[in-house]
Amino acid sequence: MTGDGGELARLRAERAAIDARIKALTGAVEGPAVSPLAPAAFPPLPVIAGLETVTANSGTRYTGRDDVLLARLAPGTVVAGTFTRSSTRSAPVHRCETILAEHAAGLAGGLSTGRGFGLVVNAGNANAFTGRNGEEAVARVTEAAGAALGLPGSAVFIASTGVIGEPLDHGRIAAKLAEMAARLGPGPDEAAARAIMTTDTFPKGSSAEVVLDGAPVRIAGIAKGSGMIAPDMATMLVFIFTDAAIDRALLQETVARLTDRTFNAITVDGDTSTSDSLLVAATGKAPMMPILEAKDPRFGAFEAALCSVMHDLAIQVVKDGEGATKLVRIVVEGAVSDASARAVGLAIGNSPLVKTAIAGEDPNWGRIVMAVGKAGEPAERDRLRIRFGDLVLAEAGWRSSDYDEEKAAAYMEGDEIEIGVDLGIGTGRAVVHSCDLTKRYIEINADYRS
Repeated sequence: MTGDGGELARLRAERAAIDARIKALTGAVEGPAVSPLAPAAFPPLPVIAGLETVTANSGTRYTGRDDVLLARLAPGTVVAGTFTRSSTRSAPVHRCETILAEHAAGLAGGLSTGRGFGLVVNAGNANAFTGRNGEEAVARVTEAAGAALGLPGSAVFIASTGVIGEPLDHGRIAAKLAEMAARLGPGPDEAAARAIMTTDTFPKGSSAEVVLDGAPVRIAGIAKGSGMIAPDMATMLVFIFTDAAIDRALLQETVARLTDRTFNAITVDGDTSTSDSLLVAATGKAPMMPILEAKDPRFGAFEAALCSVMHDLAIQVVKDGEGATKLVRIVVEGAVSDASARAVGLAIGNSPLVKTAIAGEDPNWGRIVMAVGKAGEPAERDRLRIRFGDLVLAEAGWRSSDYDEEKAAAYMEGDEIEIGVDLGIGTGRAVVHSCDLTKRYIEINADYRS
């Protein structure tokens, strides 16, 4: 009993230390404290020619803040996207999938009429698992948005985020759209990023510029996401806009491929949302000849710029992980394939034991060994090598002869941690980003519907 009591006392002391660190970094837990990993300020975003945005408060869930985003995309715009593969995905996701399929076939209202596209997003209610009510809400909102924008409802994309299983009061949103359309202006901006937030503690934006045909081509994106993050396509809601002129099919292939390297390589809590939606719209308004195929010498520069925006937004989502105090970069090498390496990386990044050890600043490499073993991927004990930063902790099936607990513990005090795993059996490589797991995560989600 004495030994058990001592262990309990040690665990309580560790918990108290973690609580003290969280309070010091985030302030009182009762308030909407900004993540300690948040950027200093929202970045300036370039105006995207052919895009107009506006926000408003509908009162469907939040008071004192805007919770609806409306956007209009000019004629000639092409749209690509990826969505959650959850079997319980929301009515808005189904509608967006339909519009994209019609767009690809040259049948969408915006493409056939030459009148462009619309986008309406609401925060606070996911309109997921709402049956026919959800489908009706989507129809009513897109019809109202279309009427306000001078578009058919079939050309209006829609996205919703928030509580699952509660009917969406679509009348409140629809009633705002005509007034919002009259106020449309250049975008995107910080107001747009804030309007789509739920449990996020800061708005997320990113941009890039690349010179093509001697003229600047701009890319700007906004995202929301903080919890329920283990994407199976993108993450929560992401909207990226560019004035580039590019073939729709090429843009779709590019977005799908880059998603696997960015949004599909992050995790906060291992849960995939019913509402994950990523849309990339290219208005074609930049003074350039269209990029029609991947072998175009300009394509590489555009792809790199788009990837940089997607990667930046994905990392911001992890930095805003609910209750997070540390960003974790997991590098897995020496796997039998890239896919195998990513599976191992996600097993590490999703492990509550790994995540709580990081929160407690404990260099417990044994938990990494556990996570590698449970991943279900090929691995050999005696070829495994584990490092934290530049410090090698374990190799050749045993603790490293150079292991220094004091140095390892000091490394764990940083805000950004890199865990390296070399399986030593192949050339596969992947990078996964995750965060720690703290008491604050439980508090946020326990109170989510309160």
